Amino acid sequence: MKDPNIFSRRNFFKSAGIGAAAVAGMPLLLQSCSPAGEAGKIHDFFNDGDVVLFQGDSITDAGRNKQQELPNNPWSFGVGYANHIGSWLLEEMPEKDLTLYNRGISGNKVFQLADRWEKDCLDLKPNVLSILIGVNDYWHFRNGNYDGTPEIYENDFRKLLYRTMEALPDLKLLICQPFILTGTSAVDESWVEPFNAYQVIAKKISDEFGAIWVPFQEIFDRAIEAAPPTYWAGDGVHPSMAGAQLMANSWLEALG
Repeated sequence: MKDPNIFSRRNFFKSAGIGAAAVAGMPLLLQSCSPAGEAGKIHDFFNDGDVVLFQGDSITDAGRNKQQELPNNPWSFGVGYANHIGSWLLEEMPEKDLTLYNRGISGNKVFQLADRWEKDCLDLKPNVLSILIGVNDYWHFRNGNYDGTPEIYENDFRKLLYRTMEALPDLKLLICQPFILTGTSAVDESWVEPFNAYQVIAKKISDEFGAIWVPFQEIFDRAIEAAPPTYWAGDGVHPSMAGAQLMANSWLEALG
C-alpha cells in the first residue's frame, strides 16, 4: 500500500518552504487534505471486488458515452467528478480490483432514476452507491417543465432508497448534497430559498438511511472565497474542471 503521506498537501507546503503559520492562515479550502491524505481510511472503506456505482443527472453524466456503458472506462465515465473519483480509486488501490460504473443521465429527476433503476442500479449489484440528484427537480419546476414539489422529491427519493436497500441490504450509500452557485449565468439569489428545501430534504433522507453525506454546497460556498462562482461552475449548476476536481476531493474526504 502506498504511503498516504507522500502526496499530502501539507508536505507540499513544507517542501516548498511554507511554514505552519502560513498554512494556518490560508482559507480552509486550501488547507483541506488531498485525498491521499486519507488514503488509509479510504482503503478500509472498500472491500476486494467491490462494485461502485455513481448515479444522478447531468452533473454525474458529464457527457459520458451511453452507447458503451463499460466499467472502468474513461469514455463511459464522462469528464466530471465521477471520472476524477474513479481514476483516483483505480490508481490508488489496484489490489482491490474495483469495478466502477457511471449511470448518471442528463436532465434526470428522482422519478426518472426510479424508472430505470432495475437496469441502471439493481442489476449491477453495487456494493457502494453514490447518488447526486435534486437540482432538476427544482430547476425544471422553475422553468415550467415539471410539476414536482419538495414533497414529491422527498417521497420519491425515500421510496427509491427503500427499494434499493430491500434489494441490496449490505449496500454502502453516499448521498451528495445538491448545490447551486449564485451570480452565474443560470442561477441568481431567487433560487436560494426554494432550492434550500430540496437540500434540507436530501440531508434528512441521508440521515434516515445512515448514508455518508457529501456536503457539496458547503464546499462550494467556501470555494468562492478563493475564486468567483463562475470559476467553479459557469452556469451555477454544471461544474468546471476545477469544480469537478473540488467535488471529487470532497467525495473522497467524506469517506475519511
